[in-house]
Amino acid sequence: MLEILISLAAVVAIVLAWVSLYDTHHFVVVHNKFSDGRIKKSCRFVMLSDLHGQQYGRDNEVLLQAVKDAQPQGILLVGDMITAHKKSKPEKLAKFLADLQEIAPVYYANGNHEQKLNLFDVYGDVPEKWETVLKESGVYHLVNEHIELPDVGIGIYGTQIGHEYFARMKQKEMPKDYMQSLLGKRDEDKYSILLAHNPDYFENYAAWGADLVLSGHVHGGIMRLPFLGGVIAPSLKLFPKYDGGIFTEGKSTMVLGRGIGTHSPNVRFFNPGELIVLEFDGEN
Repeated sequence: MLEILISLAAVVAIVLAWVSLYDTHHFVVVHNKFSDGRIKKSCRFVMLSDLHGQQYGRDNEVLLQAVKDAQPQGILLVGDMITAHKKSKPEKLAKFLADLQEIAPVYYANGNHEQKLNLFDVYGDVPEKWETVLKESGVYHLVNEHIELPDVGIGIYGTQIGHEYFARMKQKEMPKDYMQSLLGKRDEDKYSILLAHNPDYFENYAAWGADLVLSGHVHGGIMRLPFLGGVIAPSLKLFPKYDGGIFTEGKSTMVLGRGIGTHSPNVRFFNPGELIVLEFDGEN
């Protein structure tokens, strides 16, 4: 009996190791569609979050091909493309951003890792190199700014909330007027897409008036369990409310990506990375 149990345990361990290895180095393509009367013509965007410098093939050729195959009119990066670490290699991401720009315009909002590079003096020359990469990449780097796409009737807003809103264990309350203090009032005549890395403040984003919120940060909860969803968030919350997928709050919708890379720990279980394709149409 003991031998059987040991054999079963060994099989389970091998299966879990294979699942983790596969999910950590594999991503899926997820499609979502949205309609709104303010959208003037059909368009398609690709959303990526939480790459953390990961490579899918040489020079990220596998990931780039998947983006190309989607034939997007724009690419939305929702933060943590780089990891805040003194050993990070911004030059590798420079080529990736340049290659994305050849496919479609890139709109980039910071995550907490990009933010930390400018907050703490412990990363050597990485912050300076990263700033140069962003300036030379030609991406639309939206730090509490927005850009309008009048031909399609969409406004893209990129927000960087304070680092204190990424605290672990306890969620800091956000003042009701905080989002407006960062972004001002949204243009109600255009469909608004808000790039907001931290999904925990979805209610605040909705109250500000975002039609569609795109978030990341949680990495799908690292491990996903049937009926329970993601297991743990970066804030160390167990079974977080916002782990991945689509959520609604009033008239607002949030697409929460599970990320395309990994970071601390660099593993995934039953939770492959995601490249998200967003289709937009005007209402008939």
